[in-house]
Amino acid sequence: MRRHPGRGEAGGPVTAPSPKGAAVGRGIGIGLMYGLWKPRVLGAWRVPATGPVILAVNHAHNIDGPMLMGTAPRPVHFLIKKEAFIGPLDPFLLSIGQLKVDRETTDRAAVTDALGVLQSGGVLGIFPEGSRGEGDFASLRSGLAYFAVRTGAPIVPVAVLGSTDRRGRLISALPPLRSRIDVVFGEAFEAGDRSGRRTRRAMDDATLRIQKRLTAHLDNARRLTGRRAGLE
Repeated sequence: MRRHPGRGEAGGPVTAPSPKGAAVGRGIGIGLMYGLWKPRVLGAWRVPATGPVILAVNHAHNIDGPMLMGTAPRPVHFLIKKEAFIGPLDPFLLSIGQLKVDRETTDRAAVTDALGVLQSGGVLGIFPEGSRGEGDFASLRSGLAYFAVRTGAPIVPVAVLGSTDRRGRLISALPPLRSRIDVVFGEAFEAGDRSGRRTRRAMDDATLRIQKRLTAHLDNARRLTGRRAGLE
């Protein structure tokens, strides 16, 4: 996996996964997501065309990540739990620029990779809830706030709705083929308070601000698409 230099915490080099790999992953995502389902994408123009950005995505189904990769207007490097990197998926996910993270500890390698993506002007995808759940942003981890405050990258909230509506007949673990899935991008915002502080209190305050913005976006996305809470 090719890497590009950036700047580290103490001024040293930080590496970033190759943007070419993520571009290949986006092409694969477009083919699969539009070939198997009917994504309806709203507000994609809100994603900045250039520069670092963090896409904060709700997570109710395993398809949510690939769906965003195939519908986002720019290639995305996702932080993905290490358990997904099994067998042939390991080299494949790495080759398309995805980032392996150990959720049980402070994974410094994953942090370095994520910082490298942002500091080289790329797009970082994060499930701020940490793992698949209700997809309602009810419980956020502090990692999102750290990356946003540390780099100054804007956050774009994303709501993926419809992936848990029904089970498919052929493969029950997936939504029905050719069913509609809504992907709604929100307004970009800054998580920090412009003070430059990175204390624990600053991170906690930023996490609260982020949660309010993400929850408000999800509520608005449900109204906009006609999806009701609990029936995405």
